[in-house]
Amino acid sequence: MVTVLIAGGGTGGHVFPMIAVGDAVRAAAPDARVVYVGTARGIEVRVMGERGDSLELLNVLPLRGGGLSGFVRGAARAGRVLPEARRLVERLDARVVLSLGGYAGGPVSLAARSLGVPVAILEPNSVLGLSNRLLSPLVDRAYVAFPEATRALRPSSVRLFGVPLRRAFARAPYAPREGKLSLLVLGGSQGALALNDILPRAIAQIAQIAQIAQGRERGIDLDVVHQTGRDREAAVRSLYAELGLAERARVVPFIDDVAEALAAADVVIARAGASTLAELCAVGRPSILIPYPFAADDHQLKNAQSL
Repeated sequence: MVTVLIAGGGTGGHVFPMIAVGDAVRAAAPDARVVYVGTARGIEVRVMGERGDSLELLNVLPLRGGGLSGFVRGAARAGRVLPEARRLVERLDARVVLSLGGYAGGPVSLAARSLGVPVAILEPNSVLGLSNRLLSPLVDRAYVAFPEATRALRPSSVRLFGVPLRRAFARAPYAPREGKLSLLVLGGSQGALALNDILPRAIAQIAQIAQIAQGRERGIDLDVVHQTGRDREAAVRSLYAELGLAERARVVPFIDDVAEALAAADVVIARAGASTLAELCAVGRPSILIPYPFAADDHQLKNAQSL
């Protein structure tokens, strides 16, 4: 039995492409064993746990976001985890490793390379993440979604591949509906504090302007589905109620079936992570993109500009 290790995790932008690749491997080779490698810090614990997937965890820290001291701590922890990662690759008898970056991708890939196991990276964003950037000289293949990401890679290793998506994301032809306009707000897998605060107020203003312009007592006929991120839904639900939109807004911490939610929407307001953009394009829905301004290397803005 061939074992494929898929490493990465942290956010939905890593986790859901990992799952898509794993599902594709199983479909192509039913006897293959797919094992995911992540950390306890990411959403992979919940998402893959609910699916019953095989998940191994490494105690790794991020390299970015904590300044120089955070980088040093992260690099030191990664160095200490390398022997554990080597034992993991040997114990599972992995035949190939695919890294999507993230906290766990670096140590597992370095361990595999030291053992002579082929390593590939998959970069869904228009800018290489730090882990994939550091690994790029060592990998056998580099799969990228955006042409801009090829600039930092060895030409012979590059394959322009796109962003792997789960099978549910099939094209859903858009047909204008009579009645209510359906608006979907997505802040990424972890929600977005700024969108949670600003968008309910903006939607209320739009509804008020439409009411004045159209002379209708109810204003614009609008339903909102708003994904807030975990533990943030109560505050956002309260804000919609304060603005008089309680009956029009369905506020949820996380949408498990994003494909269905996208297909049901008329317009989507979202961040510009790679997976979100690929899902929007696959389903085929008009969108208003608000890139996260503090994304590493401003990659969300560059993703949106490339699109």
